[in-house]
Parts: sequence; C-alpha cells; structure tokens
Amino acid sequence: MEPGGQLNIQHLLEQAQRMQAQLMSAQQELAEAEVTGTSGGGLVTATVNGQGEVTKLVIDPKAIDVDDPAETAETVADLVLAAIRDAERAAAELQRQKMGPLAEGLAGGLPGLPGLPGM
Repeated sequence: MEPGGQLNIQHLLEQAQRMQAQLMSAQQELAEAEVTGTSGGGLVTATVNGQGEVTKLVIDPKAIDVDDPAETAETVADLVLAAIRDAERAAAELQRQKMGPLAEGLAGGLPGLPGLPGM
C-alpha cells in the first residue's frame, strides 16, 4: 500500500508486464534450445528441444548385430528409450533453470500486496 492507503496500480501493471515479457523470453529460449541424452556408451544419442520434444535420434551402426536381428532390435529399442529419457531429464533441468527464477518471483507475490499471490 502506498501512503494514504492507495495502491499504485500503474506500478503493479508495469511489474506484471515485465514478468510477462520475461516469461515469454524464457519460453522462446526453451523452444530454441537443444539438449542431448545418450545411452550405451554413446551408441544412441537423442536430441530434444528445451520443451522436451525429440528433434533428432542417432543410432551408431555398431549397435547393430546383423547375426542376431531379434536381440539387436530389443537392445536398440532399450537404448533409444534410455537416450530419450536422458535427454528429457536434461530438458527438465533446463526448464528449471530458465523458469525457476520466474516461478520464485511469482511465489513471493507482488510488492505492496502482502498475501496476494503473483499473477
């Protein structure tokens, strides 16, 4: 509250607009970012964007045993899943890094309005 009991609505609106701009910027950075995950000592590499969407998958030919196609298929499937999970973990960490400070700011509420959660 401002002296005299008046809220500075203009200040609150400016603060909300800054927070919205920061959020949009962080979301754009996440959409453009890429992280990778690997499995099998690098036999499989999965690339995901900062939002966790798989954008690329590379399987090293060394992962394939032509003498045992059934076993190879099962092994490659397991390695692909493990690489994707590793990449998703990295994407989640990136999301925490980019969005965490914004979430902390919102959790503190807006100055001048104790007890009122952020926007």
